[in-house]
Amino acid sequence: MNFKPQLQTLANKIKLVTLDLPQSQSVTVLIMIKIGSRYESDRLAGISHFLEHLVFKGTQKYPTAFDLTSKVDSIGAEFNAFTGKEYTGFYIKSASAHLQLSLDILSQLVFHPTLPEKEMEKEKGVICEEINMREDMPMAKISEIYELLLYGNTSLGREIAGYKKTVKAMKKEDFINYLQTWYKPERMILGIVGGLHIKETPCLKNFTVKNNSSSIKDAPLALTFNQEKPQLRLEYKKTEQAHFCLGVRAFPHAHKDRYVMAVLATILGGNMSSRLFTEVREKRGLAYYIKSDINTYFDHGYFVSQAGVDINKAEEAIKVILEEYNKISNVPTQGWSASGRKSQNSKLELNRAKEYIKGKLALSLEDSHGMASLFVEDLLLDGKVRTPAEIIKSVEKVTIDDISRVAKTIFVNQGLNLAVIGPYKNKEKFAKLLKL
Repeated sequence: MNFKPQLQTLANKIKLVTLDLPQSQSVTVLIMIKIGSRYESDRLAGISHFLEHLVFKGTQKYPTAFDLTSKVDSIGAEFNAFTGKEYTGFYIKSASAHLQLSLDILSQLVFHPTLPEKEMEKEKGVICEEINMREDMPMAKISEIYELLLYGNTSLGREIAGYKKTVKAMKKEDFINYLQTWYKPERMILGIVGGLHIKETPCLKNFTVKNNSSSIKDAPLALTFNQEKPQLRLEYKKTEQAHFCLGVRAFPHAHKDRYVMAVLATILGGNMSSRLFTEVREKRGLAYYIKSDINTYFDHGYFVSQAGVDINKAEEAIKVILEEYNKISNVPTQGWSASGRKSQNSKLELNRAKEYIKGKLALSLEDSHGMASLFVEDLLLDGKVRTPAEIIKSVEKVTIDDISRVAKTIFVNQGLNLAVIGPYKNKEKFAKLLKL
């Protein structure tokens, strides 16, 4: 996996990352813009996501949604978009022979959408139904409630889709102003990865548009949260299964211990041989699914374990997870095991986690889309590109002492947070569990 992408900056300040994979028959064109829901004002909550929908309704060259989709379908390509809290992205994956057409379509979406008002009004209903859908999906909704618990009534705590009230009130001039303010070349990373099968640089004339405005904005202000005791948010919903997120505040995106966190999350709940899967599901049968993960922003981050459990067994599952947090953080740094005692198996457990991360990375990079996503997101958020070899080297450096040190740092009582969706009204019975 010793891939080395090429970097350059176009005349209008769009950063370009390319990687030619001679054996590949596909190519992915991906553009990401450093703008997401946390940049929005309260009045325009959800506009980043709404705009991502709206650009597919027509552009100068492809006036209708059908014109766009039929063009993409005619070459057997796939295209889509996504919105996060700190970025928005658009991509097309096609056969390599259609690279120039993919570039043309993507440039139209980003720089030349027509924003038809008739389609805008219809799409408001679509997005409101999307919001409704998530309300009926507690397995997905619980992560949004968890972030609301962590970040409160701020743009970082808000749901990416916004609210029905704000979505319904948006007007065409809001989208025009938003495009002119944030969709600027210097905020964009363009990635082209796959079988380019051409000797010269792909034609990028459609991406050399000039800025429409002289004002330049950067990131939103960093947010500060002072948590002094465990926090709990209980959402009553009549369900057959309870869903909860239990975790702690951790590190921002570029933190030096990002790879230690990745290994720690894998050991605790990253796969079917992890500690939590073994203890919660296999040994006790408390949950159908359980997992641990990390999520990061430029100024904040968190570690979280999520599970779907029998409504009568939620308290027991929470207790077991907290026990595992304590085991991995309250033992001598010279070693640990799944039982919390020193063991020769410590090194084996650490190595399994590393190999799992390396294997998942290899699988994610099997096609052009996976590679483009890795390179473009890194350049957008970190200002540099990590090669797969560099990531593997950083993972390999993680030691048992690193895991113990980070676990002791993050698994502390005052940083503990629990969000629960289920048929519960007694908040106190969950609150009394929150002790590390």
